[in-house]
Amino acid sequence: MASSYDYDDGSLESRYGRPPSAGHGGASTDLSYDPNFVPDSVKTFVVHLYRHIREKNVYEIHQMYEGSFQRLSDRMFRDNPWPSVEAIAPYVDNDHVFCLLYREMWFRHVYARLSPTGRQRVESWDNYCSLFGVVLHGVVNMQLPNQWLWDMVDEFVYQFQSFCQYRAKLKSKTEEELQLLQQYDQAWNVYGVLNYLQALVEKSAIIEILEREKEGLEQFTATDGYDYEGGTSNVLKMLGYYSMIGLLRVHCLLGDYHTGLKCLAPIDISQQGVYNVVIGSHISTIYHYGFANLMLRRYAEAIREFNKILLYILKFKQYHQKSPQYDQILKKNEQMYALLAICLSLCPQINLVEENVNSQLRDKYNEKMTKMLRYDDEAYAVYDELFTYACPKFITPSAPVLEEPLTNYNQDAYRLQLKLFLYEVKQQQLLSGVRSFLKLYSTISIGKLAAYMEVDEPTLRTILMTYKHKMHAVDSDGKIIPNADLDYYISEDIVHVVESKPIKRYSDYFLRQVLKFEEMISELDRIKLD
Repeated sequence: MASSYDYDDGSLESRYGRPPSAGHGGASTDLSYDPNFVPDSVKTFVVHLYRHIREKNVYEIHQMYEGSFQRLSDRMFRDNPWPSVEAIAPYVDNDHVFCLLYREMWFRHVYARLSPTGRQRVESWDNYCSLFGVVLHGVVNMQLPNQWLWDMVDEFVYQFQSFCQYRAKLKSKTEEELQLLQQYDQAWNVYGVLNYLQALVEKSAIIEILEREKEGLEQFTATDGYDYEGGTSNVLKMLGYYSMIGLLRVHCLLGDYHTGLKCLAPIDISQQGVYNVVIGSHISTIYHYGFANLMLRRYAEAIREFNKILLYILKFKQYHQKSPQYDQILKKNEQMYALLAICLSLCPQINLVEENVNSQLRDKYNEKMTKMLRYDDEAYAVYDELFTYACPKFITPSAPVLEEPLTNYNQDAYRLQLKLFLYEVKQQQLLSGVRSFLKLYSTISIGKLAAYMEVDEPTLRTILMTYKHKMHAVDSDGKIIPNADLDYYISEDIVHVVESKPIKRYSDYFLRQVLKFEEMISELDRIKLD
């Protein structure tokens, strides 16, 4: 496969900016690390966090989770894990739920800055099982920040994906690692992962809550899912909400796009919603929603949503520069531009793309998009390259056969999805020629068009029927929707072309000019004249 991008098989560096000094050999590179030693700053951190959780002080919890935890990790735990849960437990009354939350952060730190061992991967799975078990079957009266609850679901799916990739690389496994895989063959089992996410959706009754909100009987979006009266916990409700996005992501990783979109259906992404509140959730939702629509040939829908999120990132990314998620935001931003380039090459609906987004897209991919319109070998190489760069890290969910000779099969799922995608691209090879001719005429005879395209008339009719088929898709309600910016019908061997005219939005133009003038005026106000 000739490509300047390598398919990133879920390696840790792809998700986290790992410090250059971080070790790769296991959980800790510092031989002096003592898991039972708790520095004073960590004692203070856990004591305060525990108190704020008991007092349901969401603001302070968020400050400690997003701020203090990151700062302490940078300062004291760049190359080592945090102290063990057993060591900090006495400072938090040995509280079972707090210890589960602490371990969740502990493992996330190991994934982010170190390289988890096989045993730690299994232990993290056990911790998620215990944590979700308490949420599903216990009485939880906490209020936690949406950022933390999103991160829990996001990390749960990420660690599942990471484990599937780890398990599929058999060639480099030691005897001990192979025994571990055999012993814990139910760890990160695909059915277990899907069952937990589905159970959170069902037990939280989040689908019913969203339905009642549409009827004006519930305040969910207006309060961002929190209960400001302090009566009920937001934990199960929000984990259920984010699990719908988690299910979309898992099904995309498995290549089951219909089911993924079905899982997300209760969230109306055409409206502002709680998924917008945390930027990681917003980007993950639209990235996977757009990719699923691309693979289902619903190009116009994918273009619309990519355009909206890319415009949002363009306007607001500077406010997230200090966020731990900033690198991930930038990476997903670049991937979505690549997916938008693919969509527009297969379905040239440039009228759906806002001017600023289009300008960025042309800066990044103008040359590649020109090549993609040609449908020769060079064009296929570009489609291959962009798909490889921008696609999710597909997984094979089944457990490996641990028999000699051991092979790596971590790229099998990706190769299958790439093959299906390029097969679809190849089918559209002749269609670009038809479109370019139809754009020039309002009516043209079958004979004349066949002569221009250098094919006989029966072949041309087949091509026109194929174009009709390929430029329509079935939406989630089962309705047939058009993707093309032009339509046509044949009457008495004459092709009649109907081109959709884009609605000119003058207001957008004037608003942009007003904003530019306001920026210039504020710049001029800053200049002190002598």
